[in-house]
Amino acid sequence: MSFLLENGIFTILSEDILNEAKDFSCGHPDLDDFFHNDCIAYSKALFGKSYCFVSKECRSEIICAFTVSNASIFTNRLPNARKKKISKGIPHEKRDLIYPAVLIGRLGTSCVYQNHNIGTELMDFIKAWFTEPRNKTGCRYLVVDAYNTEVPISYYKKNGFEFMFSTEAQEREYRYIENDEPLKTRLMFYDLIRIIE
Repeated sequence: MSFLLENGIFTILSEDILNEAKDFSCGHPDLDDFFHNDCIAYSKALFGKSYCFVSKECRSEIICAFTVSNASIFTNRLPNARKKKISKGIPHEKRDLIYPAVLIGRLGTSCVYQNHNIGTELMDFIKAWFTEPRNKTGCRYLVVDAYNTEVPISYYKKNGFEFMFSTEAQEREYRYIENDEPLKTRLMFYDLIRIIE
């Protein structure tokens, strides 16, 4: 059994939990700012829902947290090679449509629990959560707009995610970004059919 399921309790990341867990930090200023200052308003505005695992021993200790929202992959705007890769395994009559996805908007592990495989356990939980029979909506893909730095990109690759675009130039064109500066984030995807096959 995983550490998270053995030692954590899965719950909505509520205002009460955040007020009790003032020391929660992922070690990334943008993530910390979102979880402490924006996620409740984000949820109330129906842009996404935030969840967390809290410690069974100390309910005021957040082990990890994440935010999800509905998304889609628009295949008609993808380069042909990527369109084929994403559409692989999709019945021919369903190709070139908008494919249902879930966006992992934010994901972080407490600094206290980092380097203990918690991030991978959390990703495995999310994958299972969206493929189990009682899931309320169809969801073929997980999508993430990952920080374009070594640690997050390596994390997502390790967990089976692939770049939506093979080059940053293709992604800039897709996202209507006109400058040539390195992208701050990269779109990545995971095909959930891999879990149930």
